[in-house]
Formats: sequence, C-alpha cells, structure tokens
Amino acid sequence: MTEPERGIWLNDSTNREDLATFVDRALRLDDAAVIRLRERGDGQLTAWVSTGFDVLASRVVGGRVKPVDLSAGADALATGLTAMDSSGYVETGFAMDSAWRGALPPESGFEHLDDVPAGVMLDLAQRGIALAKEHSSSHGPPASLLDQEVVAVSAGDASVGIPMRCVFALTAMGFLPQSGEAVGADEIVRVRALPAWLRIDARFGSVYRRRGDPALVLR
Repeated sequence: MTEPERGIWLNDSTNREDLATFVDRALRLDDAAVIRLRERGDGQLTAWVSTGFDVLASRVVGGRVKPVDLSAGADALATGLTAMDSSGYVETGFAMDSAWRGALPPESGFEHLDDVPAGVMLDLAQRGIALAKEHSSSHGPPASLLDQEVVAVSAGDASVGIPMRCVFALTAMGFLPQSGEAVGADEIVRVRALPAWLRIDARFGSVYRRRGDPALVLR
C-alpha cells in the first residue's frame, strides 16, 4: 500500500494524547487555529501554534512529518488524531501552509539564563488572571498588563524580562500544572534567550516571544 504524501506518523498512543492535548488547548484559544508541524530529524517532531498573546507555543512529540514542514487546521488535526490508525498515521486535512504567518525560532543556540520556580510562575499567572478580569474589555486584557515584565532573569551580561504575555501563554496552553498542589517544590521553568528570541521551557511545553517588535514575526 502506497504511503500517503501528506500527514504525520506518531510513535504511539501516548504521543497522540500529548499532541491531542496541545491541539485542544490551541482550539480553546482560537477555533480557527493553525498548527505547524516540523520534523526535527531525531525521531521527533515539533508542533507550533500562535497563542494570540503574540507568543508562540510548541510541544515536541515522537514521530515524523511528510513533508517535513507542514501546516494544518487545528480542527482537522484534532479529527485526524482521533482516527489515528495502527501504523500511527494521522491525516492532517487540507494544506494550510499559506495560512501560517511569520518565522519560527531556531531549534538550538539559546543561552540558558536562569531557572524560575514553577510555583512562582503559577502564582503570577493567577494574579494576572485576576487583574485581567478586573480590567479587560471586549478586546481582552489591556496591552499594558500583557506587556508588564513580571520576572527579570540574568546571566553574566545578558538580562531579560519575562512579560505577562508569556506567563498567560504558558498557563493557557496547559504547560504549567493547573494548581499549586500539583507543582513540586523543586519544579522549575527554564529561561533561555537569543538576541532575537526569549524561550521559556516548562514541564509540558515551551513558549517563545520575539524580542523587539513581535508584529514583524507573528502577524
């Protein structure tokens, strides 16, 4: 039987569940979300989505992509994941490559700046959500709240502030545990950076924020 020309092949049901969770979170943020799937070359693939906070989110799962870089509607991908066959094949629906806007950050080269306790990030998120409910309009949380830098990290001469946008993206995508009781005292969130990108790695995924004007990349 000829292999399909387009789709993804996941290693097992655990990877399907992980990717399905990622896709479900993306759909909660935007029912028209587009997922970009890119093969890493190490038996894994990375799923990307724009969160709506001018922040990209990604999750790595075991599998491969054909072609090695494709974009799919999150709704079609969710349907395909439900119907994954015994070979691990997932149909991704109509090509949505033209719908993806902006560049992706590089896979490597990020400088590790510092680690932040996951409990601190969760607490910041909860306080930010409370403020957002108090001050939001029909357009969502005010930009002043989203752009507020709530944590500063540094290593040597390098220093970067983490905006509330990134904290909201981490929690909206479910990358942090949803309650303080589920966060271990030793659980951390790793902060890395390049001159052009801020990267935050949490237990269940990573978020990336363009340093400078994100409109140049994400819109």
